[in-house]
Amino acid sequence: MIYVDSPVWPAHGRLWAHLVSDTSLTELHIFAELLGSPRRAFDRDHYDIPSERVPVAVWLGAQPTTSRHIARLLRAAGLRRPKHLATPRPALPTALG
Repeated sequence: MIYVDSPVWPAHGRLWAHLVSDTSLTELHIFAELLGSPRRAFDRDHYDIPSERVPVAVWLGAQPTTSRHIARLLRAAGLRRPKHLATPRPALPTALG
């Protein structure tokens, strides 16, 4: 199942919500594609979606819930990827010479 919390997270002059799956990341990526969310909006275990897409996500079948419930769902499904456990991004190459 896909879940979305309330858009209360401010960034870039907008409010954002989290979109998650309690089943698989594959399900989440497919739903996000249907919603029109770019892959760059994926962050370890969820998609950040702008407030104006939340009603569309619900219309497509996402269940509204709280951010606390989302965290519990991800942990229970084994999909939670906290920042401190995330694989660091590779360093950018430096100029040679």
